[in-house]
Amino acid sequence: MTSEAERAEPLPELLCDARALAEEPPVPSGVLWKLAESGRQLDANVVRIAPGGRIAAHAEGRLDVLLLVVAGDGVLGAGPSDAPRPVAEGALVWLPHGSTRSISAGERGLTYLTVHNRRPGMGITARPADGPS
Repeated sequence: MTSEAERAEPLPELLCDARALAEEPPVPSGVLWKLAESGRQLDANVVRIAPGGRIAAHAEGRLDVLLLVVAGDGVLGAGPSDAPRPVAEGALVWLPHGSTRSISAGERGLTYLTVHNRRPGMGITARPADGPS
């Protein structure tokens, strides 16, 4: 017999106030909030970069990422063939998988939300061959 809780459909849930997180006293750069609910299909983070801070150029090979600037301003760097772009509160940026990107915070720092498909868990795979014998 199933319980009432097991039959209930999932309900929308208010998770956090990203603007309130951004307005808290400045803290060192880092993750201010992350989506941790069980059974989710997404990963999401609210991240703060301290004034003048930077996340170095890197590429995400498997996942598209949406980035929403919640507070502050900065510069989104792209691959070598693309000019850096200023971003500020309200900017919504698509970072396609395989793209190279960096992000630098301006004088007020930068707080942003990222959302992407949940990364698959670590799994057991076959060890690669060591090469010809």
